[in-house]
Amino acid sequence: MVTTAEISTLADAAILHLAEDPELLAALLATSGLRPQDLRDAASRPDFAAALLDFMCESDDRLLAFAGAAGMRPERIAHARAALEAGAVDFGRR
Repeated sequence: MVTTAEISTLADAAILHLAEDPELLAALLATSGLRPQDLRDAASRPDFAAALLDFMCESDDRLLAFAGAAGMRPERIAHARAALEAGAVDFGRR
């Protein structure tokens, strides 16, 4: 079972991971269509956690790097993403 606290922790870790890697952040912005000034507002939306996990899981290399930085198994991150996609977690407002 994936909890909302775990999703929140993963989303925060993903944001920190992006902040430490300008190329990865640029890839997220290009993929999402967000502008840098939009990130703060986007981060407050519940669907942004799902978008971040989708982005991290799109590439094995990206997922493995994020998992290593977050100190988690990649399978757990992929499971959390799947739970969000399936609606098994009511993330609500952060």
